[in-house]
Amino acid sequence: MISLIAVGIAPALALLCFFYLKDEFEQEPILMVIRSFIFGALLVFPVLFIQYALIEEGYGQQTWQQAFIYSSLIEEFLKWFIVVITIYHHVQFNERYDGIVYATAVALGFASIENVLYLISNGVETAFLRAVFPVSSHALFGVVMGYYLGMAKFYPIKKYRYLFYSFFLPYALHSLYNLILLRQEVWIVYLVPFMIFLWFFALRKVKKANKKQFESMNRCKVS
Repeated sequence: MISLIAVGIAPALALLCFFYLKDEFEQEPILMVIRSFIFGALLVFPVLFIQYALIEEGYGQQTWQQAFIYSSLIEEFLKWFIVVITIYHHVQFNERYDGIVYATAVALGFASIENVLYLISNGVETAFLRAVFPVSSHALFGVVMGYYLGMAKFYPIKKYRYLFYSFFLPYALHSLYNLILLRQEVWIVYLVPFMIFLWFFALRKVKKANKKQFESMNRCKVS
């Protein structure tokens, strides 16, 4: 059991370290990042409860409900909500890239526990595909969410627009991911290019967040 838990959590920790080290300026306090990871992990239980309640009430049976409501809406909203209430106004959120670090930590905390529960039910032989697709996708949704939270924090004129983007874009990407999985036998044909696009899109946000922070620091030096 311990080895299975380790296998389930390892991809999330590896991805979290990757995005944490991508911060080119002031890296965040480890304890704050761990706290966000734990908050994300705890989110699994209210998500499971809400999903169970929906199934009991007869929702989540149709394809569009499974794709757009059953997992993507519930999961992305709760992750977004946790980041906003626990870190968005915190003094440690003082750079544009910080949103990426904390949102990704929450997303990967959630993904790690979800992954462990899945491996317990379906066996460790599914671990590689779980790491490549579901765990990675949660991390990348978190990057997109965090980028726009950072934009909202430091561009107050467009604050509400960026806050909307910080929820809606991860939700839309997650819903598209779900639609692809529901393609039955041909899902892999669509999922591989989608994941390539998702990595490209997320890494561009990483680069832009660091670039904007660099430009901001230069402006402060000049003034």
